[in-house]
Amino acid sequence: MKDPYHKILNLFPEYANAENTDKALIEQLFHPVTLKKGSVLVEENSIPGYLYFINTGFIRVYYYHDGEAVTSHINCPNGFITSFGSFMAQRRSIEIVECITACSVLRISRKDLDLLYERSPKWAEAGRKIYDQSIVYNEQRTRDILTLSAEQRYLKLLNESPGLIQQVPLQIIASFIGIKPESLSRIRRQLIS
Repeated sequence: MKDPYHKILNLFPEYANAENTDKALIEQLFHPVTLKKGSVLVEENSIPGYLYFINTGFIRVYYYHDGEAVTSHINCPNGFITSFGSFMAQRRSIEIVECITACSVLRISRKDLDLLYERSPKWAEAGRKIYDQSIVYNEQRTRDILTLSAEQRYLKLLNESPGLIQQVPLQIIASFIGIKPESLSRIRRQLIS
């Protein structure tokens, strides 16, 4: 990728013409990293060191319940990801954050994120917007799990994130929408026929 900061700087159109000092802060505090498929960004029972902005690839957050991996979140380019509660509180995570595909990311430590917010009111506001969007997303996801059928959840995901369906293994998608892989296979067969 020619300019690893292009996507994050254009994430909010109102910041596209950000002052040079704001751009310089992003370039100073976010560090580009290339990751292989299967790279673990946050290990279970560790304190997350970084918040990640995804330039390319797919990353998931999961935990184990009764010996099975349960995917609680999948994110794609232009999204932020980590074990959020643990990162913000700097406490041990019960979640694991892992690259589903090869990824190109920008990462920032908690200390540097606080510094960014302190030095740039524009990025402090952007952080608040991202946090607000995350709360709305999680509330909607909870409602979907409780009120939509498995087929409806799959169709919604297919409609909203077609790239995810093409790039992410079916067992992870099944876990993410709260069903067994064989149930997802059955739903997919029914939709094709």
